Amino acid sequence: MCAFAVSWWGNRCVLEKTVKLDGEEGFTCRTSKIMEVKKLRNRVETEKCVRRCGLDRNTLGISSDSLLDTRFTQNLCSSRCYNHCPNIVHLFTNLAAAEGLSLPKLCNAEGGNMRSREMSNIRSSGIVASGPIQSASISIAPAVAQEPLQFNSMSFAPAPNGV
Repeated sequence: MCAFAVSWWGNRCVLEKTVKLDGEEGFTCRTSKIMEVKKLRNRVETEKCVRRCGLDRNTLGISSDSLLDTRFTQNLCSSRCYNHCPNIVHLFTNLAAAEGLSLPKLCNAEGGNMRSREMSNIRSSGIVASGPIQSASISIAPAVAQEPLQFNSMSFAPAPNGV
């Protein structure tokens, strides 16, 4: 399991699509370091949390664009997600902060006016996947690692030109 997982070393995992020179598509798990978050280490978010928060395990990449979707933010801000799924909440708190937003403030806002004003600050990158991947063959690893995950053997795709 890649999406919505954090390794023992504190690396957040993201599922990304790669296209080889021959046009064959594949999927790789890329990672990025999370600073100062010891309690999130070695955690794969449960399927229950993924559903509660309105996510899909097969979503490609991570983007603040999902915060523009009212249904998604309602799920993310619901008590069943916000109070019980710390990995996901931490991820989207950081994405919101990168856009100059406060996720707690967004979730606690009363009425639609403040939410609309806050959300108007987000600018869609326009380069994210439109949704979950379709008909892909993905091998799933066990959700609970018995020992630290080894990331040095993973394949990584080169960054697209201009990114």
